[in-house]
Amino acid sequence: MVARYDADSAQHRAFVAATFAPDAMRLVSAAIHSDIDCMLYVGVNPVAFTSARSMERPPKPDAAPAEPEGCLVLFSGGQDSSTCLAWALERFERVETIGFDYGQRHAIELACRQPIIDALKSQQPDWAARLGPDHLIDLGLIGRISQTALTQEIDIRMLRSGLPNTFVPGRNLLFLTVAATLAYRRGLNVLVGGMCETDFSGYPDCRDDTIKALQVTLNLGMDSRLRIETPLMRIDKAATWELARQIGGEPLLELIGELTHTCYLGERDQRHDWGYGCGECPACELRRNGHARWRAGLF
Repeated sequence: MVARYDADSAQHRAFVAATFAPDAMRLVSAAIHSDIDCMLYVGVNPVAFTSARSMERPPKPDAAPAEPEGCLVLFSGGQDSSTCLAWALERFERVETIGFDYGQRHAIELACRQPIIDALKSQQPDWAARLGPDHLIDLGLIGRISQTALTQEIDIRMLRSGLPNTFVPGRNLLFLTVAATLAYRRGLNVLVGGMCETDFSGYPDCRDDTIKALQVTLNLGMDSRLRIETPLMRIDKAATWELARQIGGEPLLELIGELTHTCYLGERDQRHDWGYGCGECPACELRRNGHARWRAGLF
């Protein structure tokens, strides 16, 4: 259920005045549901606030009781998404997974997905009962329209923008939009993604404000109450290893080390104590350093 603005309302006029004030640096906070505050950052200095709570449509008198929440996990076959999948299996009665073939250079991660799913099912019977269908979506158009080190055989380097050329513009935005479309059809009201802005490569589509803004847009566009959960958003890679230990103990840690894939170059011939990979690309560096900090208790 989505809050709707009345174009003549005082709230709307205040919103427009604050948003389009000349030279203003603003923070707009919009609560599109009675229980969710979605922060949309525009600039850095908060000078305006508006709330849509009072405008939320009342529930229908004869509305049926809400069904248990179901979720769709964005699952690539990597460490972060595998940890998020285990996190979701601990919390939701119905869990489905979605992966994307976008012409990625490290397409071997897609081959890791089913063995990880099978291993998770075998580790805990209740997880097997909760885990539903897996969906693999062809998004090859991303690879065809982008020119990045993740979609072409080019060296990894920093760009003049300050971002690495492993950044695939629009990737997470498309992933979440397609996932939301599937979740809508499947009757799932939560998306779970492994986006993180603590230990990451600086990708703007991994930032918390990006994800919250997209949640608002998706709910407005689909007249829904979809929620995007990002359990890794505020923790680093060391804490991600620790989260996996807390969820599934040693068996889950072994699964992540042996079955998941992180390396941007698709290297799986070298086995390290933190898993497989070239050991040199940015993804391997993050995973290796995070594992070392976790082993040292620095999380």
